[in-house]
Amino acid sequence: MEAKEWKEKVLQEKKNGYDRMPAGEREAMDRYCAGYKAFLNAGKTERECVREGIRLAEEKGFRPYARGMELKTGDKVYLDNRGKMLLLAVIGEKSLAEGAQITAAHIDSPRLDLKPSPLYEKNELAYLKTHYYGGIRKYQWVTIPLELHGVVALKDGSAVTVTIGAGDEPKLVINDLLPHLGAEQSKKTLAEGIAGEQLNLLVGSEPLEGEEKDRVKLAVMKRLYEKYGFTEEDFISAELEAVPAANAVDVGLDASMIGAYGHDDRVCGYAALKALLDLEEVPGKTAVCVLADKEEIGSVGVSGMLTAAFDTFMEDLCESQGVPVRVCLERSFCLSADVTAAYDPNFADVYEERNASFLNYGVGLCKYTGSRGKGGASDASAELVAYIRRIFDDNGVIWQMAELGKVDAGGGGTVACYMANRNIDTLDAGVPVLAMHAPFEVVAKLDCYMTYKGMAAVYKN
Repeated sequence: MEAKEWKEKVLQEKKNGYDRMPAGEREAMDRYCAGYKAFLNAGKTERECVREGIRLAEEKGFRPYARGMELKTGDKVYLDNRGKMLLLAVIGEKSLAEGAQITAAHIDSPRLDLKPSPLYEKNELAYLKTHYYGGIRKYQWVTIPLELHGVVALKDGSAVTVTIGAGDEPKLVINDLLPHLGAEQSKKTLAEGIAGEQLNLLVGSEPLEGEEKDRVKLAVMKRLYEKYGFTEEDFISAELEAVPAANAVDVGLDASMIGAYGHDDRVCGYAALKALLDLEEVPGKTAVCVLADKEEIGSVGVSGMLTAAFDTFMEDLCESQGVPVRVCLERSFCLSADVTAAYDPNFADVYEERNASFLNYGVGLCKYTGSRGKGGASDASAELVAYIRRIFDDNGVIWQMAELGKVDAGGGGTVACYMANRNIDTLDAGVPVLAMHAPFEVVAKLDCYMTYKGMAAVYKN
């Protein structure tokens, strides 16, 4: 063979996804991304994502799962775990003794949580104290409009849903120091410029007449009580999250990207959910979608991926067929669907270009995540990577390999190791993201759509 023929035969050529995607798929991609943006706008917290996920699932014929209910081929069920974790399944043609096809993503995102006793007044300004959740860069959260979403649980057993700042409502903000007085602050590192205890939400300045002390704080509390019916003590049993007050928008003159809060990891969570809901035929193996909470702080707690809720759900499904759950899990496959770092030319020094993921090159496959010496990674086998390569290629999924930066530059984790610890063959895959963990992240529409196609291919195979 000539050199050109050898080149085509043995060398890898990376191509932009727009050079590979059939022209007829452009409309489907845009339609999918419009649905994804709507999902992001409806789900700015894990609780809201679960509610929206249930709404979409019920529209597609899914029904709540109750332990002991009879299940047959083609049945569609979901389980709401405490309003913060969602598990769904479509019962396949084959016995669960042959395993299940699983996707697992997380729906929590970095944010600011209110402290249990957050409200205070200082120099006739009212503030709410926060404790940041997950890995944020604190300086990015100041001087941007914020909203407050969540629930306040009352002692009588009821719960009040709270949404402050949505739509045309007044927003909240965290102040920064003006440059004229910021000489000393400017000498600090980015990590030190804004301290955690300075992430205080400005919530009011108008005093309540007829009171001498903490008049602004009292006025704020009066408004909260009149609208939501809770008192200052009720903050103790509240889960209130400060999130960016901006909806998902198209980015770029060509509208080829989406900018929003929460791409990590709702961009993969929605893909996993939507692909399951769109199954037109009964899958060969039972298809399972897991949307978990708490990944950003270690996947702990009753709604994180380490919880027994997933194991119990799978055990219940297996018992309906008389199959030991251990037999099912050891023959199952899981695509751990989490985002990866997209190559950013502005910060090229922290990426290893040959193994980085790029916008518009498709869903990124990560053989391992972790940090530095693969610490915390599940490190999928060669056979498993080949399995997904085959599935994706056979189903027209545009994909690329990905690593999270240079070997010693840092790293990150996913839920993959927790699924692998259950004796489930697991591989990471997800959408490349620019400015990951920022209040406004950017992804490419092509990569979003190809991740959805990849999830669908997993369920079908």
